[in-house]
Amino acid sequence: MRGKEGRFQYTIKDVKITELNLTSDLRFQPDVGLLFEVQNSSITLNFQRRILYWLFYDEGAINASAEGVNIFTVLHLIKDKDGRLKISNVTCDAFITKMRARFSGTLGRVYDFIGTFLTTGMRFVLNKQICPALNHAALVLINQLLETIPVRTEVDSYVGIDYSLLSDPVVTETSLDMDFRGMFYDLKNENETLVNYAVNPVVREYDRMIYLSLSEYFFDSGLFSYFKGGLFQMQIANERMPKDLEMLLRTTYLGTIMMLNPALMEHPLSLELEVTSPPRSTIKTSGASVAVNCNVKVLVLPPGKPAVQLSSMTMEGKFNAKVSMKGKRLAIHLDLRRFKIFSNQSALESLALIPLQGPLKTMLQISVVPLINNYIKRGVQIPLPDGIDFIEEVVEYHNGYIIVGANLHFRTGLREIIERNVPCDYSGFIAVSPSR
Repeated sequence: MRGKEGRFQYTIKDVKITELNLTSDLRFQPDVGLLFEVQNSSITLNFQRRILYWLFYDEGAINASAEGVNIFTVLHLIKDKDGRLKISNVTCDAFITKMRARFSGTLGRVYDFIGTFLTTGMRFVLNKQICPALNHAALVLINQLLETIPVRTEVDSYVGIDYSLLSDPVVTETSLDMDFRGMFYDLKNENETLVNYAVNPVVREYDRMIYLSLSEYFFDSGLFSYFKGGLFQMQIANERMPKDLEMLLRTTYLGTIMMLNPALMEHPLSLELEVTSPPRSTIKTSGASVAVNCNVKVLVLPPGKPAVQLSSMTMEGKFNAKVSMKGKRLAIHLDLRRFKIFSNQSALESLALIPLQGPLKTMLQISVVPLINNYIKRGVQIPLPDGIDFIEEVVEYHNGYIIVGANLHFRTGLREIIERNVPCDYSGFIAVSPSR
């Protein structure tokens, strides 16, 4: 900043804010978005002066303080065309009530009388720069950060997940409510999806910063997509076949093998499991479960020849499902609770299969369920920027949906998060680094 007043000429440069004392409040503005308000705060400044008055020339540092700093900023939140959260507009009003300056250098006291003149100019400049800096931070930097959060992404090589917003956020005095699609899809056929008939979750708690509601549709769409992707098929044979189970199968189907071909007794047996319809989840206050219907075939595997089918059975299974949240990942752990098999060929064979139920259930618990849990333990990542995590998670079960409550933890400040995720110019950006 430079200027001239009669025989007095001045230049001010290298302005630095050395201390920032904010009395701030962040709250929801109903039907609009977020309100950030700073009242009666203060800042401490340091800048270099260069002054010419008549024949006197001097330069040095000026320490200044601004009091009565007031900033009123409202962020208007919408859903963009891709279903992302976006800041559409910023309403900003900022002003500094009072400013004082203290000169240093040889002629510091001589220029104290012009301090009012200089500080008035500095106050005018700062007033003009606060709102543009906040506008740039919100409309450019934070929006660019929000654009790095995926709304449609691959979970693995079979399915993807859609996190897009269905509508603009609903803002009340106590909450910011965002309705996400929360739907899985088959990567090979993204348009074949499950119709949503689930109940709409209701959140009444306010003890945590964030509540994530997951309806039965969220889990059913994942099970449907994996079913369509062909994942729910498994063959248990050779080294994967427990010896006790193989012996029991040979004993059970000895008569069938002898009737078909006695030479088959020397060849290994195989169990083929194939889910026949998309599994369905049920969520109640007592917990969550998954029901599975499966076709089980018992086969003999003669080397170099087609497999010979000994029996075809229907299996009905029910798994307890425990949902957990850790960091940014939502995971499920399954435990086989109920198991039933019956023959597809005759009621008499179903009676003969009763001795198989216990060993088959044990085999599933020991061999199959751990494989499933090992695959799904990676979980699904909830879309948050790197540097922000969920902590103090709690899971609550309701009729038809699950609510995961958590607090947010910022491992780094907002500025560092933006710098890491958004390569751009940060000049004029003001940020506060919260610990949480």
